[in-house]
Amino acid sequence: MAAAPLLDPERTSMDIRKIDDNISVAPQISVEDVAEAARLGFKTLVANRPDHEEPGQPAMADIEAAAREQGLVWVYMPVESGNITDDDVNRFAPMIRDAEKPVLAFCRSGTRCTVLWALSAARNTSANEIFTKARNAGYDISGLAPRMAQQAAGNS
Repeated sequence: MAAAPLLDPERTSMDIRKIDDNISVAPQISVEDVAEAARLGFKTLVANRPDHEEPGQPAMADIEAAAREQGLVWVYMPVESGNITDDDVNRFAPMIRDAEKPVLAFCRSGTRCTVLWALSAARNTSANEIFTKARNAGYDISGLAPRMAQQAAGNS
């Protein structure tokens, strides 16, 4: 098992928020941040933000090229902000389960990635553990309780 990335805020300009040893999330990263992510030990880079979501956002093709150049596995899985569907969760769950870890997932603020992780994790992890991990990473996802319960029930 690979060592967890060093998440020393003094050593990186990215706002990386560790959820657990398998996944961390971040707001939008730059092309220049990709080399830093690789240096920190991440193996897979997941983009949950659609290209051209807002003006001035780096092109996903440029981030993908940088990821491949750094030897990172690149996963482009865009999800519309505020509209995460069960299909999105159904695509995210096996991807995160099978991804080379640790994973760094990013979107505009990190919230979308956290929600996708939480809903997929609800299938086999207690809600309290999920809420605690998200809260420790700086995300309040308590409003997801009903959807998490649906995910848990659908997997029993």
